[in-house]
Amino acid sequence: MFNCKPSVLSLALAAAGVGFALSSDIALAADGINTEKTQVANAVENETNVDNAAANTSSNNITAEDDIEVIRVTGYSRSLIDSLNSKRYGDTVSEQLSADDLGALPDVSMADALTRLPGISAVRTGGQAAEINIRGMSGGFVFSTLNGREQVSTSGSRSIEFDQYPSELISSAAVYKSPKASLIEGGVAGTVELTTVSPLSKDKQHNFTANVRGMYNDRADEVYGAEEFGSRLSFSYQGKFLEDTLGVAVGYARLEQPSVATQFIGLAYNDSKDVDGIDGDINGPEDNPANEYISEGFEVQHLGGVETRNGYMAAIEWAPVDNFVLKADAFMSRFDSESFARGFRTKFGGSSASVSNPTYDGNSVVGGTFNRTSKSFTRVEIVNDDNQDFDEVDSFGINADWQVTERLNMIVDVSLSAAKSDFRNGLLWSNVAVDANADAPIFDENVSISYLLNGLDLPDVGFNQADAFSDIDRVMVSKYGIYPFENEDEVKAYRVDFTYELDNDFISSVEFGARYSDRTYSNDRSVFEYGNDGAFSKSEPPLKLTEDMTAVVDWEGDFSYFPSYLAIDLDKALNAWFPDGTPDPVQTWGNAAGVIDPQGYTTNYSWSVLQSGDVYEEVLSGYVMANIDTEIGGLPITGNFGVRVVNTDQSATMLQNVEADPTLGAQNITDEIGIINQNYAPTVQGVDYTDYLPSINLNFKVTDGSQVRFAAAKVMSRPPINRLAGDISASVSDDGEINGSSTNNPFLMPFYANQYDLSYEYYFDEGAIVAAVFYKDIDSFIDTIAIENFDFKGNGFNVPDYIIDEDSGEQIETTNGTYTTAVNNAEGGYIRGLELAYTQVFASLPAGWSGLGFNASYSYTESEVQSITNLGGDTATQDLPGLSNNVVSATLFYSYEGFETRISGRYRDEFVSEQVAINEQVVNFDGETVIDYQASYQVTDGLGVLFQVNNLTDEPTKSYFGTENKTGTIQYFGREYYLGFTYAM
Repeated sequence: MFNCKPSVLSLALAAAGVGFALSSDIALAADGINTEKTQVANAVENETNVDNAAANTSSNNITAEDDIEVIRVTGYSRSLIDSLNSKRYGDTVSEQLSADDLGALPDVSMADALTRLPGISAVRTGGQAAEINIRGMSGGFVFSTLNGREQVSTSGSRSIEFDQYPSELISSAAVYKSPKASLIEGGVAGTVELTTVSPLSKDKQHNFTANVRGMYNDRADEVYGAEEFGSRLSFSYQGKFLEDTLGVAVGYARLEQPSVATQFIGLAYNDSKDVDGIDGDINGPEDNPANEYISEGFEVQHLGGVETRNGYMAAIEWAPVDNFVLKADAFMSRFDSESFARGFRTKFGGSSASVSNPTYDGNSVVGGTFNRTSKSFTRVEIVNDDNQDFDEVDSFGINADWQVTERLNMIVDVSLSAAKSDFRNGLLWSNVAVDANADAPIFDENVSISYLLNGLDLPDVGFNQADAFSDIDRVMVSKYGIYPFENEDEVKAYRVDFTYELDNDFISSVEFGARYSDRTYSNDRSVFEYGNDGAFSKSEPPLKLTEDMTAVVDWEGDFSYFPSYLAIDLDKALNAWFPDGTPDPVQTWGNAAGVIDPQGYTTNYSWSVLQSGDVYEEVLSGYVMANIDTEIGGLPITGNFGVRVVNTDQSATMLQNVEADPTLGAQNITDEIGIINQNYAPTVQGVDYTDYLPSINLNFKVTDGSQVRFAAAKVMSRPPINRLAGDISASVSDDGEINGSSTNNPFLMPFYANQYDLSYEYYFDEGAIVAAVFYKDIDSFIDTIAIENFDFKGNGFNVPDYIIDEDSGEQIETTNGTYTTAVNNAEGGYIRGLELAYTQVFASLPAGWSGLGFNASYSYTESEVQSITNLGGDTATQDLPGLSNNVVSATLFYSYEGFETRISGRYRDEFVSEQVAINEQVVNFDGETVIDYQASYQVTDGLGVLFQVNNLTDEPTKSYFGTENKTGTIQYFGREYYLGFTYAM
C-alpha cells in the first residue's frame, strides 16, 4: 500500500471492496490502467454493482472537496476484480465470472469459460470442452440454470452440454459450490447459473457490440476432405427508452468451425481364449479361468466436418413504476454438426481366431498376430462413416418483480426449457474381395493382423492385405447402416418467491416460496441396414466401386506409417447402390420373437422398440430461508439458513416380455411399419418420494479484508433421466437357463450427500487469496450389476418351468441365471479436497508495468469411491468419473496503452470418463495440459483487433483400459488460430 495521503487506489479499493475503482463515465476501451485527477464521487461510481452499503461505509471519511487520484481498471484486470467482488459479497461458497470476463476472453462456449474457475475442469470432445466437472464429479451431478430456471439438455441425460451456450450471449455466470434453500435442488457437485443481460441495469443509454473472427486449424490439411477455415460472428444491442422505463436487448452469435481429429481407438477386451496353453492357469474369466482376455480390435480414423452453432438472445424489460419490473427473455441455440470418420476398423475375430506370438499385460493380450479361421470373423473393414447431429435448445421465461410494500417483495416466474437432439449415425463398411471384378465376388478370407500396443503411444501394426485397402479392384462396399438416436426433453416450471425485510439485529429478512415443474423426456431409436459387414451378402450383394466415387488417402504426421485406404464419396456410392433412393430408418420389431408377420425381415430389431420410451417427472418444492446480518462479540456475521422440501413423482413407460400371456397384460403392439408383436405388456411404472434438504451458510468478517465462510447442507442429484426409461426382458436359452436384463430402472432414487465447506478469503489492495476445504459424504451411486441365480419367477417374471428340446423332444427344467439391472448400490463414500486461488493485479508498479497481473488456482480432490471395470479384461478399479486429483489453472496477463496479452494454462491429471467415440464405455484418461494464448490491441475507442491460439501445444487426448499398456484412445485435434475485430459503441 502507498505511504501517501489516501490515494484513489486505496480509497477506491475500499469502495469497490477489493482494490480498484472502475470509473464508468470515462472508461477507456482497453487501456489497462490509467490515472487522472478527479473528484472522489467518481471513485465510488463504478460498474461492478457491488453492495451499496459496502461502498458507502468505505467512503464515510472522504469529503467531496478532496482531489485524489483515481485508478481506473479496464479489460481483463477489471473483469477479475468484478468477479472477486461478486464472490466476496455472495452469500454462498461460489465462483463468479463477470460480464467483462466473458466478453474479454473469446471462449468458444461457456464450457471453455467455466474451466478457468477453481475446482472446475472439462472433458474435451473433438478438442472442444463440452461437459464440465466440479470438484471431481462428472456432469451428471451438475445442475444448471439460465436466468434462475432449470435447463434441460440435448445430451440425452441431465448433463448439460455447455458448448450449446455462446459466451458472447451470456452476461455473467456463477458456480454455487454450497447451496442455499432458495436455489433449485439437483446439484450434488454444484449448480451453474448462467445469466443473460438485463437491459435496464446498463449505465449507458445504448450499447452496441460487434465481433468478427476467422479461424484456422493447423491439422486440417492432414485429413482428406476436412475444412481448414472457420468463422465467428456476433453482435449485441442493449438500449433504454421511455425515460429509462423500457429496456430492450438482442444478441446473435454464429460459430462455424472445422471439426478435425486423427485418432487411434482401442476396443474393449470383451472376449477370451486360451492363448498361452498353460496347464492349471486360473487367472482368466470366471466361466473359463484358463483363458486370456482378447480385445475386439481397434480403429484408425480421420475425422472431419463442420460444426455450426447459431445462438439467439432477446430480452424486454418494463418498469412502469418504481416498485414493479416485468421482464420477458428468450434464448435459443441451434447446434448442427455434419462430420465423417474414415479409415479402417480391425476385428480380431473372437475366441475362434488363431493367435500367434502373443504379448501380455497381466492376463490380457496386448499384441500378437490374429489369423482368420473358418469359424472366426477376423477381418479389416474400410470405414466411411457419416454422422449428423442436429441439436436445439430453447429457453423462454416471464418474470414479474413487485415490491409490494417497503418490506415485502414478490417475484413470479413462468418458464419453458426445451431441447431436441437428432443424431444420425451412418455407417458405410467395405471389405476386401479376392477380385471385385468377378461376376460373383468372393470375400477374401486370407486375413492376418499383427499389432503391438505401445501404451499411450501409437501401436505397431501390420496387415497382409495392406495393399488391397486402396485398390478399387479389391475393395467393395458390403454394408450400409443408419442408426438414429432422437430425444426430446422439456420442462415447464412455475415459481413464486417472497422476501420480507425484518427490523431485527439477527435476521435481516426471510425468504420463502414454492416451485412446480413438469418434465417430459422421450427417446426414440430406429434402424436401417443393408448388406453384411462380416462377409458378402447374396441377397443384398456388395457394391462395385468406381474411380469417380473414390480417392486414395494417405496418413500423415505421427500416423504416416499406417497403410493407405479408400475414401468413398457417400452420395455417389448410395446413389449407385440405391437408385430409387436410400430407404429411411424405421422403428421396427424386425423378425423378433413374438412377431406375427416379419414382412420379409430376417434380423431381430426389437432393440429399436424396447430402447424407445417416455419418462415423466413432476416436482413440487417449497422452501423457507432466513438471511443473517448480525454481530457477535464485535464480529460481523452474514449468511443464511433454511430448508427446502421436495416431492418428486417419476414414472416411465415400459414393455415387459410376458410371452404373449393375455392374463399378464400382453397386447398386440404394432411398430412403425405395421409389424405386430404379441409378446409384450405395456406399463407405466415409477416411484414417488419426498426429500428434506436443510442448509446453512455463514460468513464471518474477521477483518476489513478477510473473512471465513462455513457451509453445510444435504444435497441431491436425480438419476440420469435416460436411466429411468424402463426396458425389461427375460429369455430362456436352449439349455434351460433363464437370463434377463433391465439396464434402466424407473425406480432409481437420487444421489444424496451431506456436504461441508470451510474457506478463508483474504482481499488486499491488488487482489485476493482464497483457501477452501470441502467434504462430501455420498450415500450411493448407480451401478449396473449382474445378479447371479436371480429368482425370476419370484420377482414377477413370466418364465416357464421347463422347455422342450427341439432335437430330442424331452423336457428340460429351467434354472435361474443372471439378471442385469441398474440399482442404487448403497455403497457411497466420501469426496474431499482443498482449493487455493490467488489473484493479483500489480497496479502499484511503475507505469510500464502497472498492467501486469496473474491469477491462478489449484485444487486437490480425493475419494474413496471406486468402481470395478473389466473393459481391459483383468478386473481393475476405477476412480469416480470426473475426478482428477490435481487440477491447476493459471493466467499471466499484461496490458499497456491499448495493448493486452495473456497466456492461460489448464492442467488436470488422470481422470475417468466415457471413451472418445465409444458411447457409454467408461475408461481412464491420461492427464493433460491445455495452453491458450491471446493478444489484442485497441486501435480506437471503439475498434479493436484480436489474435488468439487455442491448444497452443497441440495437446492430444489419451485414454486406456485400467492400465496404460491397454490403449484406449489417442486423439489429436490440432491448434486453432483466430484473428478478428471487435467494435463497440
